[in-house]
Amino acid sequence: MIARYTRPEMGALWSDENKYRQWLEVELAASEALAELGVAPADAARSLREHAGFTVARIDEIEREVRHDVIAFTTAVSETMKQKGHAGASRWFHYGMTSNDVVDTAQALQIRQSAELLEQGLRKLAAALKKRAFEFRDCVQIGRTHGVQAEPVTFGWKLALFYDEIGRNQQRLAFAAGQIRYGKISGAVGVFAHIGPQAEERICAKLGLMPAPIASQVISRDRHAAFISALALISAACEKIALEIRQLQRTEVREAEEPFAAGQKGSSAMPHKRNPVACEQICGLARVVRANAQAAFENIALWHERDISHSSAERVILPDSCILTDYLLARTTWLIEGMRVYPERMRRNLDLTRGLVFSGQLLLDLAAAGMLREDAYRIVQKHAMRCWEEGGDFRASIEADQEIRAVLGLEQIAEAFSIDRQLGHISQIFDRVFAHDHQS
Repeated sequence: MIARYTRPEMGALWSDENKYRQWLEVELAASEALAELGVAPADAARSLREHAGFTVARIDEIEREVRHDVIAFTTAVSETMKQKGHAGASRWFHYGMTSNDVVDTAQALQIRQSAELLEQGLRKLAAALKKRAFEFRDCVQIGRTHGVQAEPVTFGWKLALFYDEIGRNQQRLAFAAGQIRYGKISGAVGVFAHIGPQAEERICAKLGLMPAPIASQVISRDRHAAFISALALISAACEKIALEIRQLQRTEVREAEEPFAAGQKGSSAMPHKRNPVACEQICGLARVVRANAQAAFENIALWHERDISHSSAERVILPDSCILTDYLLARTTWLIEGMRVYPERMRRNLDLTRGLVFSGQLLLDLAAAGMLREDAYRIVQKHAMRCWEEGGDFRASIEADQEIRAVLGLEQIAEAFSIDRQLGHISQIFDRVFAHDHQS
């Protein structure tokens, strides 16, 4: 991933340095487990733990010749052992293992590290949404369906809806990350031809992983597809939030907008512009993560016990998806924390149609008072369409209608146009969402 969208901590996890560091940790755990089982000499395992090392530059140099990254890695480590006078111990480095024993198991370590950062990011976003949801719990806003004014909501309710979705993403990520915390040391086709299951169990335990119950030369890629799918859902949630703020920032709406820093420029040609560039960036990058999920699904089906068609794709989609999701979470948290909200504009927009948004409640009240629903709908829609096209006062028009007045008095009509009545259950909704809230 390009530096522009790479946050340092997550970027470091997917660096070549950290990748090879995890490879080395798998190899050292293997030599120690084999020593404990009496397969390898204990002093060789100790020597490897104390002296094995590498440089990325040397691995790259060797790989340019041998065209195999794991061989380049093991060769570079063996060179360091020789330089330190422990060449004999290197005989037990990578003993009985195939490349993917190391690569897949180490990759599980990298994904575990990444998942921990992503879980932190989700917690921070959830906390920001919760804080602002309560801040604007009673801030009246018009709800919209199909982009058209519908019925009243509150802005805090909208943020609570986002918060609820983030909670499900936390659960999905935790489950998917757990499904991928598996290692395998079962050899070239997965039948433990050279190292037995007992050694695999010990090696995985040392690494804090579980042994895959069964594997070919590779761990089944449905696990990886599930993980990237969880990231795609997280990115979609970030896009959902950003898209809403983009819509609310439109000049004609202007109910909320993303932060705009002092000295920031919105346009090279138009000095007045305050564009939702961060929101648009979030929406654009979310598409990349979702596209990567498709490649992850394609990686599930491989030829027989293994081919390497998945490997090249994973070199891109795993780091890129983790790095981008980390960036999206941080960017969306920044967006929510610094978002500007305009309650007066929200109220002005709600009043724009002069009461039309209460037509649904009026319809129900007329039916409850004894008017046939079909008749009530016809009468209310007639007034609504006239006010929509001519710009009149809907409530005044209703109050002047004798058919309606024959059924509802002025106090009952006033009750149909009550915002407090419409929003009387907001507190109950908040109780549902936050009652068992682990963010508290």
